[in-house]
Amino acid sequence: MAPIRGTWTKIAESDRLKRSSQNLAVVGQQVYVYGGEVTARVPVDGALELINFNGSTVTTSTLPNVSPAPIPRVGGATAVLDGVLYLFSGRGGLAMTPIEENGGIWKYTSSTGWEFILPKYPSTSFPLGRSYHAATASQAEGLIYIHAGCPESGRLSDLWSYNPKENVWIKLPDAPGASRGGSSICCFEEFQSRTNNVARMNGYSGTEEIGGIIDIYSPRSHSWERVVFDPNGIEGPGPRSVGTLLTVRIEGKQYLFTMFGEGRPSPLGHAGAGRMWDDAWIFDIEEKSWQKVEWETIGPAPRGWFAADVIEIEGKDVVVLHGGLGEDNERLGDVWLLKFN
Repeated sequence: MAPIRGTWTKIAESDRLKRSSQNLAVVGQQVYVYGGEVTARVPVDGALELINFNGSTVTTSTLPNVSPAPIPRVGGATAVLDGVLYLFSGRGGLAMTPIEENGGIWKYTSSTGWEFILPKYPSTSFPLGRSYHAATASQAEGLIYIHAGCPESGRLSDLWSYNPKENVWIKLPDAPGASRGGSSICCFEEFQSRTNNVARMNGYSGTEEIGGIIDIYSPRSHSWERVVFDPNGIEGPGPRSVGTLLTVRIEGKQYLFTMFGEGRPSPLGHAGAGRMWDDAWIFDIEEKSWQKVEWETIGPAPRGWFAADVIEIEGKDVVVLHGGLGEDNERLGDVWLLKFN
């Protein structure tokens, strides 16, 4: 694999954007930030923050919070399919418990605002309310995937697909390994079939950070396979949770990308900051090998509990990163772009 380097550029920072355990979703040239917390276990208001790209100009604004809208929450999960933002569950309310909406999912577009949709068949099974779960979208199959997270007690390892056109949930085979929260998933194109597989890695089991494995779900075979690597920081990234996993294209080739995250949990749990990573890694899907991304500029401080996605700028995939929790237990309000060289 040819060496891959990255250039960081800070594009925004404000007190209003300070938060962790939030969601970030890219729709075209617009970046939406939703939810999260500044004080532990106290959700910020439910307004959407908009970061708008117009050529070389970047602007930020707070959108009016018009009813209906989701109740404020932390640790939710979002995905974008066909230009529509979908939000599932999270933790909120007076008791800060998982938000149980009976399989309901929120959808948002700039033209219609928020809309809450209950499943077509309410009596059938659906994913439990949860927080610190993961979501991704399969553009090829037209599906939203929801995985793992923290329900009322314990942790989960389940995988669900949601079809917005049919408004139906389907339970898929559980992922292998420990149940976990703070895991990361993304979809990538399977080379031979052109279908979208789901990649899953990392997370926290309740006793340790998980690493050294990429689990891949194939919708063709309805089964999981494992790619094992040494998480020693040389041959692959170290164990972590509350990081990110994204699909990026660099010079036309598809890779998996992961960065940052919590490498050792705080004894205070969600109320404190642990040891955070400050690295980023690229995984060659064909060669099944990792490469650490070298920085060509000074980049963001180490963090976990942040949000990230991929935006296309001048025909190239660029990673956008926002906020999170620093090692000093302070919430961050910065927004960065990572361009690959």
